[in-house]
Amino acid sequence: MTHDDGRVYGTVEAGFEGVREEFAAVLGEMRDAPEAQLVVHVDGRRVADLWAGPGTTADTLTGLFSITKGAAHLVVALLVQDGVLDLDREVAAYWPEFGAEGKDRLTLRELLAHRSGVVGVDGGFTVGELADDRLMAARLAGQRPFWEPGTAYGYHGFVIGALTGEVVRRVTGRSIQEIYEARVRAPYGLDFHLGLPEALESRCAEVLPLLPTPEEAERLAAGAAAPDSIRGIAFNQNAVPPTDLVAFANTRAVRALGPASSGGVGTARGVAGMYAAAISGVDGRVPLLKPETITEFARVHYRGTDLVTGNEDVFGLGFEELSGRYRVLGPDAFGHSGATGSLALADPDSGVAYAYTRRRFGMPSGFGAGPENYRLIEAAVRAAGARQVY
Repeated sequence: MTHDDGRVYGTVEAGFEGVREEFAAVLGEMRDAPEAQLVVHVDGRRVADLWAGPGTTADTLTGLFSITKGAAHLVVALLVQDGVLDLDREVAAYWPEFGAEGKDRLTLRELLAHRSGVVGVDGGFTVGELADDRLMAARLAGQRPFWEPGTAYGYHGFVIGALTGEVVRRVTGRSIQEIYEARVRAPYGLDFHLGLPEALESRCAEVLPLLPTPEEAERLAAGAAAPDSIRGIAFNQNAVPPTDLVAFANTRAVRALGPASSGGVGTARGVAGMYAAAISGVDGRVPLLKPETITEFARVHYRGTDLVTGNEDVFGLGFEELSGRYRVLGPDAFGHSGATGSLALADPDSGVAYAYTRRRFGMPSGFGAGPENYRLIEAAVRAAGARQVY
């Protein structure tokens, strides 16, 4: 079924018309055109493929910010599943330099749960360092933690992929980006890149800034983090100049190198396809992840106050724990949001793989999934018919 109503374009299978209707409804309520894509798979089959906005098509690539963490930590999950990495081994056993400044007892499990205390570096990172995981890792190794490692949680927004990526590199001799390309992206032909080839730049559309009302702008200015606060350090506001998220995603060096925390580039088709491959048989292949691996990475490993954002939060291993927030999802649902308000996930219970991407920032805070995801996820799971929606 093809839709061309001037606002929402694309196709849905019979029975998934409600997904298109909800997508159109939430977009119609937004003040600013979000330039969005929405793709849903069920049991490995694409059942909804939608997009909207005057500058966006199904093939439009854009910066995906922390959705990238899902790809990076799918690689880590595969290596744990293979027995190459041990979640309960100290990070310093793999990467001796990391043991400096009292970080020697931190385990890989604690690192993946954002408990290292190393959310940034004194003086901040340069643009070149933020684009290059190895340069970030070299500075992070000797950095003093901002809280006692293992004792608290704080979102490692720019650095978690560099930290876990250095562990991967020390053990395998390859980067997270190289393993993702070889084991995930290329075999499935995914339009989700950790390192965008120059030849695809012509398909890449820039991330667009938030357009706040005067009242929102005033609140943003009043609530801005001090550069030397934990939040300021985590978002590289202690650098000179402080990092601008929009400019970061629109920088060719970032897109080219694909830093594993926040530099991925892709389409909703590519991201949803990755999550479908993780939990479902796609193209005759077995799922990438075994059920026991999914449970290990998806279940709650921290519950409490995020020292970076100040929010009450829960986290799995490398992925956000999602079933507590989105009640229609099963306990092993896993995924990650992106700074513009995007979200991508897999729900083994319903067989749903979901990716909602948006080019325009819709969240004044600059992190977290947009509230529209509640309605879109509910519509997708309801249509999949695998769980009762309350």
